[in-house]
Amino acid sequence: MASSARLASWRVTVLVLVILAFDRSFAMGQVDPWEFEVYPYATHERGLVEYETLNSYVVQGHHQGGEGTAAGTFPSQGMWYNSLEFTYGLTDRIEVGGYLLTGWPDGHGFWFSGAKYRMRGRLFDEDVLPVNLGWYMELEYHKTPQFDDDALELELRPILEKDFGWWSVILNPIFEKPMFVGPDKNRTLEFGYAMGVYYRFLPRFSPGVEFYGGSGFITSFDPLPQQQHYVFVVAWGHLGYGIEYNIGPGFGLTPNSDHVLLKFNLELERFIGALLGPSPAGAWFY
Repeated sequence: MASSARLASWRVTVLVLVILAFDRSFAMGQVDPWEFEVYPYATHERGLVEYETLNSYVVQGHHQGGEGTAAGTFPSQGMWYNSLEFTYGLTDRIEVGGYLLTGWPDGHGFWFSGAKYRMRGRLFDEDVLPVNLGWYMELEYHKTPQFDDDALELELRPILEKDFGWWSVILNPIFEKPMFVGPDKNRTLEFGYAMGVYYRFLPRFSPGVEFYGGSGFITSFDPLPQQQHYVFVVAWGHLGYGIEYNIGPGFGLTPNSDHVLLKFNLELERFIGALLGPSPAGAWFY
């Protein structure tokens, strides 16, 4: 049973990767260096608070702005991206959160880089559907022109998750739209993806592989060498006392990608009390 489940998980993984690589109708989008994170189906329980720091450091990148993970005037080489996140379980199926974004460009000191505000939810109870489904909505503000050309962007992600024995496969297609101001405000959606394949080996240590990428606007995908695609080899797990980690190196797969990165995500969970009552029996959205 376990071997057949593992074989099925690898078939699904290979199929998704083939789609990402060759199907130009598949939605892709801009890579976000402040958020090398794959969002799962499960949300935080009602009344739970999570404090999280998301970090990525460009070990080998580009020396000009607008290349690799650098969307603004600062180059990506030697850049440290840091995001401080606060998330609260609002209902049994919906959480809300906010981020403070900072950056340390090599030789330019500490910079405030922007902020994000998001909501994330899950649909139905676990395993009611063949694939567990969730949703994600985020409003992003970036400091321009140092870190991005577009000051305001709206991001939407469907969340798809499926377990195969000890394996978990999670896929987040990314739909992103520049809003109101900036050179791309009148353009259509950007498309991207975040994907993770994890082997739940031990609660304190489980290996996995994560994929991130983007191809530009759906009406005019960038040529493949100008797109960005990354693979991360990660370890994740629980350290006890509500602390969880996700760390590992990442490698760019195209010339416009940064070549080598490191990610280190650390989170702390605490229950502080619920503002709202429990969700109604039979509810599927909230």
